[in-house]
Amino acid sequence: MASYDVPFGVAIDFATGVMEDADNVVVRHASDLRGYYSDADAMEALIASGDPVHYRVYEKAIPETEGHLLFCMSVLEPGSVGEEFFMTKGHYHTVADTAETYLCVKGSGFLVMKTSDGQWAAEPMEAGRMVYAPPLWAHRSINVGDDPLISFCVYPAHAGHNYGDIETEGFPKRVVRGPEGPIFLGNVA
Repeated sequence: MASYDVPFGVAIDFATGVMEDADNVVVRHASDLRGYYSDADAMEALIASGDPVHYRVYEKAIPETEGHLLFCMSVLEPGSVGEEFFMTKGHYHTVADTAETYLCVKGSGFLVMKTSDGQWAAEPMEAGRMVYAPPLWAHRSINVGDDPLISFCVYPAHAGHNYGDIETEGFPKRVVRGPEGPIFLGNVA
């Protein structure tokens, strides 16, 4: 494994989101997101039909210590569970007072954010648009297009990921197919 205490570079294919020589590739299938979507029957049918990949995250193994920055490429596939668009699990940071920046390089969607006290926001993601998730805000990507939603993400290396609170709290809004495009619904689960 390379030393990340010296400068280095890495190639990224912006058409596919693949990071050259990624040290870690996280792959989340439909079955990894049971309980995240409101239509459990549609989820089970999707899993039974082949358990498709929802998203991949390409990472370098940079030390998770203060002073370093972690970065990754996130590739969220198009699709839906029932009428609800494919999404990432979403997370707070374990070190709650750390932020994250997303640069959308391809596709269309939203970065949906929330606080533990019920505030929420949604910022459009489209190629060339950067979105900032402030400290204390959980965040998740949602793909509302027909192509993969590809994002470059950067955050403090010591931030960590807290998925557990999202599993219990959920998000206050869901993004579903509407007759004229995506619409936000109150969380029904």
